[in-house]
Amino acid sequence: MILSEVIFGQGQRPLASAYQITGKILLNGVLDEDEWKQATSIGVLTMVEPETGESASTGTTVKILMDKRNIYLGIICYEDDPDNIVAYSKARDSELEGEDYVKFVFDTYLDGRTGYIFAVNPFGSRYDALVSYFGERENPNWDAVWSAKTKINEKGWTVEIRIPVKTLTFNKNLKDWGFNIERKIQRKLEIDRWTAISKDIRLGQTSNAGLLTNLPDFNLGIGLIIRGSSNLNFSNNVDEDLKTKWHNSLDLTERFTPDITGQLTINTDFAETEVDSRRTNLTRFPLFYPEKRDFFLQGADIYEFGLGLGYDVIPYFSRKIGLFEGQQIPLLVGGKLDGKVRNTNFSGLVTHMGEVESLVSKTNLGVARVKQNIGEESTIGFLTTIGDPQGRSNSFTSGIDFTYKTSSLQGDKNFLIGVWGLINSRDSLIGDKSAFGISIDYPNDLWDIYAGYKRIGDAFDPSLGFVPRKGVNMYRLGVDYMPRPDISFIRQFFFESSFRAVTDLSNKWESYRYFTAPFHFRLESADRFEFNVMPVGEQLEEPFEIVDGVILQPGAYHWMRYRLELETASKRKVNGEFTWWFGGFYNGTLDQIELQLNLRPFSFLNFELSFERNIGSLPEGDFVQDLWAGRILLNFSSDLQLSSFVQYDNESRNLGSNSRLRWTFSPKGDLFVVYNHNMINDITDRWSYQANQLILKLTYAIWL
Repeated sequence: MILSEVIFGQGQRPLASAYQITGKILLNGVLDEDEWKQATSIGVLTMVEPETGESASTGTTVKILMDKRNIYLGIICYEDDPDNIVAYSKARDSELEGEDYVKFVFDTYLDGRTGYIFAVNPFGSRYDALVSYFGERENPNWDAVWSAKTKINEKGWTVEIRIPVKTLTFNKNLKDWGFNIERKIQRKLEIDRWTAISKDIRLGQTSNAGLLTNLPDFNLGIGLIIRGSSNLNFSNNVDEDLKTKWHNSLDLTERFTPDITGQLTINTDFAETEVDSRRTNLTRFPLFYPEKRDFFLQGADIYEFGLGLGYDVIPYFSRKIGLFEGQQIPLLVGGKLDGKVRNTNFSGLVTHMGEVESLVSKTNLGVARVKQNIGEESTIGFLTTIGDPQGRSNSFTSGIDFTYKTSSLQGDKNFLIGVWGLINSRDSLIGDKSAFGISIDYPNDLWDIYAGYKRIGDAFDPSLGFVPRKGVNMYRLGVDYMPRPDISFIRQFFFESSFRAVTDLSNKWESYRYFTAPFHFRLESADRFEFNVMPVGEQLEEPFEIVDGVILQPGAYHWMRYRLELETASKRKVNGEFTWWFGGFYNGTLDQIELQLNLRPFSFLNFELSFERNIGSLPEGDFVQDLWAGRILLNFSSDLQLSSFVQYDNESRNLGSNSRLRWTFSPKGDLFVVYNHNMINDITDRWSYQANQLILKLTYAIWL
């Protein structure tokens, strides 16, 4: 029920009231308890896409119940054609972008900058994420403890959701939270939303959310969560006999207050974490791989630093803790403290790392972050890291960042400007140890315009950071014009143009790239076609070995690249994407062919296949790189999934598989069965066994 409206910034926030209950709610996907019948819907959802401000094509009822320990959402998604509901995912953490869903966000601090995002599809697949970078992105690697049950019937589909309040941190003095919800009807490419009715606004931009009122006095008990894990590891390889290892770990989480949380992890284990996908690399610089480990993902939004840094400068990169040269380093003890006091967000992390013989010695690593909210949507912050994974002495990195953000420029447009600066030190570093930058961004639906500059010193090498390219000035400028024409079969055009140039610190050019998309459009069917033209230049100061035995000599190189890309709509049971880059490459040619194919014959069975081939022809030598990957997903339910991921590349000639069974037998407990198997194809084309590993892991939490 929309009760009233209040002024917020330059807009008004609709209000909805939570219905407080004392009885039990049985989660079965059917809203049949008396409490659901007594509660009133928050109000109608309004169309955002395709026709902003129009009435939704079909109705959605949203009701919210709360008791002292739980938040319940009951949602009825009416359908005029239930047989054509688009849903194929059952697995936990599916992204759900290509299917029907309901997605909602809580801004539990009412600060318009942060929030918790949850989504459910008609098959009960659950997705959760943290609001990231002021709502422009979502961090889906974060995992919460919550439950959802769905039912599909002749009128559409319904979902019941329970979120324990211990899953969230919040300001205990608030009686209102920011709240918004949207529904996607995939076959119509329709998005309906409660508030923030604008294509320029994303759901995660909580400064445009409505208000959820009438919150109860939540009871967190003593606020302690004890999570124990035990795993049994069997492994062997071609050179060793079978090894058996039993590993136990303990995690303690204490909610000192509703908005301050402390964590202690002992003998931490990440055995269930999915392996990284292999990628080819034809550049001179290392590739970025995202964090997947739960301990480091909690509160990850606080550590986001600066505007427009991308993967060029990441002052704190958590994968530097516990991983070194592809090998896991024991995390013996780790502690975290994060939360918010008034308008100040803070987080601190300290770890004591174990020793790996002939690789690294024991070391202590730490990071601290403070971020102060300013005005309605802006922030200023400080970050510092201490320690070095290799034990190199006197290592630290410190920096400050300021980001001004508004979502009401010219009434309803997004605009951001950010500045940042960093300095680092280590006994072995000699030279310029600083980095700084400025970025301007106008990210909106019709126009997306951005510009930025970064200067990275030649000795800026943060021990706990990721900086692939040092001693450079980086410039970038982009203008994207994305009109939605009045053409029956075309949803949107994308006229994209971006320029990136890199010089050394003496302003001598090192590389440039100008990317254009003269033809790029998405059809009403959700199929997409794109053609790109990209002039590229590289100045090599020293020999560069692209692949084994193919070495380019120093000098200036200029070439032209082209791309054709076709993507079919993900709503289809068989869909995929085909990409072909072709044209020049240094002083020769390069064809890059990428194919992604998804087959979903049944709701419980999905196949994902991908193939990449790079065919290079250079005066220095020819090469062919192949990378195959396949994934089979058996989704028995949203709480029981079996996946098998297989990869092969012709450079390492290694065939690796990672099979993973996850059974969430309770919202507080999981059983993992992980099997890794590796084989190698030798130069005689004979396959031979290399290594395998079987892991059984049980985790369970006790909430007090």
